[in-house]
Amino acid sequence: MTFKTTFTMAAMASTLAIGAAATAQTAPATPAQTAPMAGAPSAAATTNPTVGGAAMDATKTIAVNASAAPNLSTLVAAVKAAGLATTLSGPGPFTVFAPTNDAFTRLAPGTVDTLMKPANKATLAKVLTYHVVPGTITLADLQQKATAGGGKAVLTTVEGEPLTVEITNGAVQLTDVNGNKSYVETPDVRQSNGVVHVVNGVVLPKLN
Repeated sequence: MTFKTTFTMAAMASTLAIGAAATAQTAPATPAQTAPMAGAPSAAATTNPTVGGAAMDATKTIAVNASAAPNLSTLVAAVKAAGLATTLSGPGPFTVFAPTNDAFTRLAPGTVDTLMKPANKATLAKVLTYHVVPGTITLADLQQKATAGGGKAVLTTVEGEPLTVEITNGAVQLTDVNGNKSYVETPDVRQSNGVVHVVNGVVLPKLN
């Protein structure tokens, strides 16, 4: 069996695995609807959410803050393996939907290790940039876009393929081009070069 065939099978398995996990997933226990709409006053406006218990410094970059969050260590390792750390340290701005370590464990066994191999650097970068949207898009922006779109909005990722956003029972739901779903757990983690929304699932572009 060739390496290409092996990787294609792994990619397909990961898609199916996320789809199965998404069926069982529920929105976060403390959904994102607690955040205010645009223009609404909030005491949270002067603070930044913690991520994995770690403080997030809004004057630092996405790459620096992600490295400080213990529950984003798999993402950080993947970003380094894909050669994207410099990009996420740049001026941006970027909106990043950042999967937690638990989110990566929902992929098919061995998928993360396969993607981390140097030979698969381009595919890993494709997966990661599918989690990035140009500009700074806050939770309020996502809510407004979804409302204006009749309940859903379509974002164009840096990878180039669309990512659909819906507000489900107040929680922000992401649906990828394969139909897999993920939910925002921690929104509006401000960065010097954009904003991060921590999510509980990995979304995938078309890999074949």
